[in-house]
Amino acid sequence: MDLHFGDSEPTDEERAAVDALLGPPESSWEGADRSDTDLRWARGGREARDRRDLLLPGLHAVNDRVGWISEGALNYLCRRLTVPPAEAYGVATFYAMFSLRPRPATVLHVCTDLTCAAAGADDLCAGAEARLGPGSGVAVERSPCLGLCERAPAALAVRAGDPARTAVSAPATVAAAVRAAGAPDAAPAEPPAVTAVPQAGDPSLTLLGRVGVVDPASLDDYRAHGGYTALRRAFALGPAGVIREVTDSGLVGRGGAAFPTGRKWQATASRPDRPHYLVCNADESEPGTFKDRVIMEGDPYALVEAMTIAAYATGAHTGHLYLRGEYPRALLRMRHAVDRARARGLLGDDILGQGYAFDIEIRRGAGAYVCGEETALFNSIEGYRGEPRSKPPFPVEKGLFGKPTVENNVETLVNVLPILTRGAPAYAATGTPDSTGTKLFCVSGSVERPGVYEVPFGTTLGGLLEPAGVREGLRAVLLGGAAGGFVRADELDIPLTFEGTREAGTTLGSGVVMAFDDTVPLPRLLLRIARFFRDESCGQCVPCRVGTVRQEEALHRIVERTGADAAGDIALLREVGRAMRDASICGLGQTAWNAVESAIDRLGAYE
Repeated sequence: MDLHFGDSEPTDEERAAVDALLGPPESSWEGADRSDTDLRWARGGREARDRRDLLLPGLHAVNDRVGWISEGALNYLCRRLTVPPAEAYGVATFYAMFSLRPRPATVLHVCTDLTCAAAGADDLCAGAEARLGPGSGVAVERSPCLGLCERAPAALAVRAGDPARTAVSAPATVAAAVRAAGAPDAAPAEPPAVTAVPQAGDPSLTLLGRVGVVDPASLDDYRAHGGYTALRRAFALGPAGVIREVTDSGLVGRGGAAFPTGRKWQATASRPDRPHYLVCNADESEPGTFKDRVIMEGDPYALVEAMTIAAYATGAHTGHLYLRGEYPRALLRMRHAVDRARARGLLGDDILGQGYAFDIEIRRGAGAYVCGEETALFNSIEGYRGEPRSKPPFPVEKGLFGKPTVENNVETLVNVLPILTRGAPAYAATGTPDSTGTKLFCVSGSVERPGVYEVPFGTTLGGLLEPAGVREGLRAVLLGGAAGGFVRADELDIPLTFEGTREAGTTLGSGVVMAFDDTVPLPRLLLRIARFFRDESCGQCVPCRVGTVRQEEALHRIVERTGADAAGDIALLREVGRAMRDASICGLGQTAWNAVESAIDRLGAYE
């Protein structure tokens, strides 16, 4: 393969950032000084191509160090990995957190998504832009959901350097956000994860019982509160026994698809092709979702243990934790937990003396909602654009690196711990026959006590919202986030189960419950949802690429006029929505019309 590189050279700082990740180059073919030996033969090409999956970490390394990715830095990274520059450019421009144009070393990301928009994000952004004008050394960027919905409005300041520094301001005022951007090290410390769990301390909690109780940095504290009991039982049961327990428990995926977890594990474990891989999807980018963040920040060892069990059951020896780029504290907590577990023999070549080898690699996302789709996530890890793949083949047959792969999100995996410690029958006794166990719900919006709530499946929507303290004038509740649907204020008796929400004509999704009172302008909210899907569409398939644009255009026209004039655009919206739902390649396009449709049909949004 003949690759053509540009003439631009990296700065010393950019070169150092790449070399810190990849090690120094071994030949001029990789960017080192030329020698006589290098003129006789090419070295390192095949080995470098095998490291294509380090492209995304390499882009992070440069962006973290300098604040943006220059042509010279991209050129050098491509030489090191033997990646065509055009392909690397396509990957770098795919993610919102990277910039290929010069920008200040400090960037203030202000969330303008649903909950933050209702809490005054536009005024926050305008105020920050006015205070941080040209010459301030700070760029203000409007951002999709930062996963801090319980503390809306939210802002995240990132300052490039070695190391990069971050600071969260939430709930943010203009002054607090500007202060965080000006001096990330001096920003107030983030509150503990327990502040996002209004039920903290309740002994009946299953998944959140350790959050706020144990020190998230202490492996000994985790073990003193029941940690690694489940893994020991897993080794006693054997891989087939673990899968049988998970199957008998009735556990289904908590990311929205609700596929039976035991079936997925069995399908992967039975594949003869090797190696097998485990991928934990911690890229919860659905607006209004922050439950996985709370678990990783408040109980990180639980996820390490759960991933180890899942890998043992499915025959995987390498696990990839794909973590949202907007979660700096979760990243630090998970890195620490993985390092401590490895040092104590709970990850590595011989876990607990059982002769089983497993380790975890952490990969950071970079701001792409579509990477929540499993095959798009695989492409992202492999160093390609995060575009979904056509199915079949399914991931259990050909997933990450073309090998059998089991993919679960954080909440699904940590459910395995109580299944093994309590037993499948005890676990299945909670909830309903078709929706077993407990569920984490991310409650935000017009409530007094937003946060993550854990309730048994079958609890009604009203029963969930009551302890959260719904404000007067409740108009609607959005279930499932931007890809979900609205329900009216008089429909709070809907049971929160997969089958109950389906019968009610809505969806449970990933567990988003966003309340809106009558002070929130619903048409503007729907326009923000449409803009979100237009921005996040990967552009691979025509129905989604064109449909999301047409949807936003029609909603713009409707917002600008009212009454009978909107009838034609509503008819167009229905036609476009059906096309996206029927013909899009992945769930993004298939669900992009859901919230708008429900607002028109259930709420009479434009009447």
